[in-house]
Amino acid sequence: MRTPIALLLELGIILTALSLIVAGARRFALTPVPLYLLAGLALGDGGIAPVPAAREFVDTGATLGLILLLLTLGLDFTAREFTASLRRHRSSAVVDLVLNAIPGAVAGWLFGLDAAGVLALAGATYVSSSGIIARLLGDLRRLGNRETPAVLSVLVLEDFAMAAYLPLLAVVTAGGSWWEALLAVLAATAVVGAAVGASSRWGHHVGRVLSPADAEQVLLRLLGFTLVIAALAEMVHVSAAVGAFLVGLTLTGAAAERARTVLGPLRDLFAAVFFLALGMSADPGHLLPALPAAAVLALITAITKVATGWYAAGREGAGRRGRLRAGTALVARGEFSVVVIGLAATAQDRLAALVTCYVILLAVCGPVLARLAPTRGVPSRMRAFDRAPGMLDKPRPSTAAPTPDPARSGVRSG
Repeated sequence: MRTPIALLLELGIILTALSLIVAGARRFALTPVPLYLLAGLALGDGGIAPVPAAREFVDTGATLGLILLLLTLGLDFTAREFTASLRRHRSSAVVDLVLNAIPGAVAGWLFGLDAAGVLALAGATYVSSSGIIARLLGDLRRLGNRETPAVLSVLVLEDFAMAAYLPLLAVVTAGGSWWEALLAVLAATAVVGAAVGASSRWGHHVGRVLSPADAEQVLLRLLGFTLVIAALAEMVHVSAAVGAFLVGLTLTGAAAERARTVLGPLRDLFAAVFFLALGMSADPGHLLPALPAAAVLALITAITKVATGWYAAGREGAGRRGRLRAGTALVARGEFSVVVIGLAATAQDRLAALVTCYVILLAVCGPVLARLAPTRGVPSRMRAFDRAPGMLDKPRPSTAAPTPDPARSGVRSG
């Protein structure tokens, strides 16, 4: 077998550069996500140092990174807990849709886009980046904060909404009829509903199968099962990220703890690749003409996302600081907006440039705003989160008397 020297060399340089980025970010107590994105801009097509040999690997690794981020995020909750949280935030979902989809739809109308373009731009401004925000919550050690369930509920409700939106957009873009669009939406909604029900009812059986004694088997079984579910989700036009999140929800207790421990290093590696690929998807030369319009749209929808988070966190009883943290955490846009570009922007170059520039702006500025949001000292029972910066893992069990799980006990942090 011939060794691809160019691929090995480029990957080695990329990983070394990412390690230096992480070291610099940690030194100043920052999340490395914006730096990953900027590095991607430099390494992508039109950048200062393109890496053509590594591009295919990075694109594939980005998909794995998103799946692993959402899988480990789901491990921090049970299906029952999360279902209750979703019920509590149905009004938050309505507020989110109204405040954030309407600016995109109005902008599309003002730019003279057709119906498919207006629908696509509304979706791009509506949905936040689950991947970026999942990493932020871990980096900033906010998984135990009182406002965090509200943030996660909004994210997953958006992902579920995407399960209906993406088939609709695909049909409208292809010029399909209204009944074809309706059938696509109903099919995707039915699949998601069935998956949530199965997760809640039979999740403990899945946990027994996926948690053998050997750590190697845990990794292989869990990752293999998750990828199969993610593929099935994509087949019915539901996001692979939603499928991975549902797998995470099925695992609880010791099974979830073992999964977090085994998946941690793998997740961190491919999460970095995911953010790098997001930056590499943009050509800097094509972004400059769209920058003014994208900046205005980014400013407006950053404000509306903060308002969304403020409202949702209020339903969890969070204080003013917690509400502001929730709002700034939701600002980042990312992977779903890139999917929208792929579906609707192939025949509309203006839309592709606008959405790409918009996503890059908020993917970089969103984490910075979240870092600058007011915070307070971490409660003593949350110190275990500090043992490995940037990790989403929970504390390991000990022989001491158990303490309440902060993510489920409603610790007030703001």
